[in-house]
Amino acid sequence: MLEKSAAAVQTAPSHPRVKAGKIENLTERINRLSDDISRRAFELFEQDGRVHGHDLRHWLEAEQGFLHPMCVNMEETKADIVVHAEVPGFTASDLEVDVEPRRVTITGKRETKMESKKGEPFHTEVSRDELFRTFDLPSEVNAAKVVATLKDGILDIQLPKAEAKKSVSAAQRAA
Repeated sequence: MLEKSAAAVQTAPSHPRVKAGKIENLTERINRLSDDISRRAFELFEQDGRVHGHDLRHWLEAEQGFLHPMCVNMEETKADIVVHAEVPGFTASDLEVDVEPRRVTITGKRETKMESKKGEPFHTEVSRDELFRTFDLPSEVNAAKVVATLKDGILDIQLPKAEAKKSVSAAQRAA
């Protein structure tokens, strides 16, 4: 079951958006990214003369063009789970953290545009870079109390653990 809301941490520009995960939204993102990678892999297949047998190489090369690698380190204490993710070059407004009780998804998207106006013709180059990483957590967290900060290309996500549910015995329920 998904949390209904999560804290949107927006107190400073170094805080990315944090929100409860929406499966439909996440599914749409995965489908869009998969479609983009498929199209690029097909373009590479055509550039290689439509020679079969290089599907994996084409897919991985296309994927590399869309997804930026992200190294993640996770630490667990009695009260929290802390995730440290390397996201160099991304700003807080480029990043989004979706939190479910036992899963975290980090996404990011940035576009850079370079223009050259040396005489005629005019030249523009656009580069797009995306992050996508999802992972399961070792225990349930309270999505409403998540805090994410970004400093020096490191995204730190502090995920307070959810309080353990107390079991009620049959004798206590009858009383």
